[in-house]
Amino acid sequence: MIEEGLNNLVYSKNVIELITVANEFCSFLEHSEDKETSDFLGRLQKLLPLLYLKASLLPEFEMEADDELEKYVNELDYNLIQQKVLHHTGAGDDYQEVFLSGMQFSESALTASIAENVADIYQDMKDLVMSFRTLDEEVMALALSESQNNFAHLWGQKLVNSLRAIHNLIYGESSAEEGSKTEKKQVDNLKNKNMKPDWLNERFSNQGE
Repeated sequence: MIEEGLNNLVYSKNVIELITVANEFCSFLEHSEDKETSDFLGRLQKLLPLLYLKASLLPEFEMEADDELEKYVNELDYNLIQQKVLHHTGAGDDYQEVFLSGMQFSESALTASIAENVADIYQDMKDLVMSFRTLDEEVMALALSESQNNFAHLWGQKLVNSLRAIHNLIYGESSAEEGSKTEKKQVDNLKNKNMKPDWLNERFSNQGE
């Protein structure tokens, strides 16, 4: 009966959907170094809420392992993901935090890092995905229980906080200024061409002949 219960749990619809999104999230980060920053941020903006949604839909359950579960993400892996994210977030990586315990007693603004938060989420999701690849249902269930607890008390809050900062990177003043620069450059290019596109300049040239 216990084995049947585990089977029903680890292969349930909501669990499989979480594992699918988690795997896509991890793969995206692992191959993100060659992506354009706008594409990277846009994709991250969509994956994070989806990951939050799927994690929040898990049924509540608790399991405790007799021994510590195997961890698949080492310090080098973690730092590599953090650097890949930082490559795209750059100077906008740090943001003011409003949901840190004890911040009301701080005399200065507290900051957090998008790259560090995303790496924390990656670490938990990668460990979960790798645990499911063992096909050991007890290990899968224990990893799921641990990840659910981490979502509630650790990375769930980091996810929504980072999403706020990512939204600002995409739609904030710096993005607007960059858009204005691009638009001004396009206008200047048209002016240099006497406000006529190439095909129109060619047409007027032919008429003159």
